[in-house]
Amino acid sequence: MKNFSDKVKLAAEVVQSFMVISKKLVSFTQQNASSLGLTIQQMGIINTIYSTPSATLKAVTEKLQMSKSTVSVNVEELVKAELITRKTSENDRREINLTLTPEGLKLAQKSCQNASSYKAMVSALENISAEKIQDLLETHQELVAKLQEYDISI
Repeated sequence: MKNFSDKVKLAAEVVQSFMVISKKLVSFTQQNASSLGLTIQQMGIINTIYSTPSATLKAVTEKLQMSKSTVSVNVEELVKAELITRKTSENDRREINLTLTPEGLKLAQKSCQNASSYKAMVSALENISAEKIQDLLETHQELVAKLQEYDISI
């Protein structure tokens, strides 16, 4: 069994690897958002509504793993920019339904066409076997689950 120091070094390598990949993907995403006159958060909201036409404020918050206040502020800006509409649900007054306006739909479609982070990932995965990619995804899911269980107060 490896000693604690070796485990920490290995953990540091894994964290660094994730940080490098994340930084590069955020850079690609930032370029795409900026080209559309949006922030990353706003683009995420628009793309989430685009992929989930009956999206609620709560569903967008959960999918993007952002705070409700952050999503609410960005939704307000998108409503003012006439890119989305916000309407209280007829079935449940606590739910807020979000839909794209025609202009918001155009931006979402442009965002998908210009998604350089996805294009870069497709290119990066091109010569990796489907089995290795599946293993990678399963390992990431395991890591996410373990990290969500971890109690930071320890």
